[in-house]
Amino acid sequence: MVKHIVMFKLAEKNQENLSQAMAALNSLRGNIETLKSLELGTDFLSSERSYDIVLSALFEDREGLKIYASHKNHLPVVEKMRSLCSSSIVVDYETE
Repeated sequence: MVKHIVMFKLAEKNQENLSQAMAALNSLRGNIETLKSLELGTDFLSSERSYDIVLSALFEDREGLKIYASHKNHLPVVEKMRSLCSSSIVVDYETE
């Protein structure tokens, strides 16, 4: 299995931008065949080091992640998140 974790920092943290980001990310559910599970969360601590949103996705293998990355339903979400965020950070790793 492959785990894909992305953390997003909104350029302007407000309820409207948070709602738009979460709606965009939620639109991935059930719309990409290789995406086995998707977990989303928002930060409640708001510390100096905090990011605002986290996405955790699970794939069968590296090929599934590769398909997801260039999928027609994923690309508009990438663009939306880029328009709303000042930064993001990602880690991809294999797990059992």
